[in-house]
Amino acid sequence: MYIMKNGDAGSDRTVDSSADESTTDSEPRPDGGVATGDEVAYLDAEVNIFSPSTPFMRDHLRIIWSGFVAWLLIVFGPVSLTPIIPGVMTAPIPVIGFPLHYFLVGIGAPVGALLLSIWYARKRDALDEEYGISHETEPEPETEVAAAADGGTAE
Repeated sequence: MYIMKNGDAGSDRTVDSSADESTTDSEPRPDGGVATGDEVAYLDAEVNIFSPSTPFMRDHLRIIWSGFVAWLLIVFGPVSLTPIIPGVMTAPIPVIGFPLHYFLVGIGAPVGALLLSIWYARKRDALDEEYGISHETEPEPETEVAAAADGGTAE
């Protein structure tokens, strides 16, 4: 028998090495680490954007990062490409006569951001439906007791 010190919680655990050796070695045993997966108290859990602890958080983070990369390309792409390929980006568009980079920054970026917000809303709704998350509030139950109109007690 030996005692393990748990530095984080400040508690001691006693482990009996001779206890019930009938279990197979392939059977998983808890190591006392952080639980990841099924049962998480979301309001009490620490959220780490680089190490999500549940499948929902991982899927949601994938959507967020995909949208962020697309937003960077849509908003900063035309501005970044103008000095790299100035001939193409400063050439006037045939129908309206504006340079391409004016059109992409003035019209393309805001419309692209709007379309990305619609994309995110649809992806988030699909993710909520996949994981059974509902945002509807339950109606309050009707009470049989009538309230006193004068603020006092009922007679």
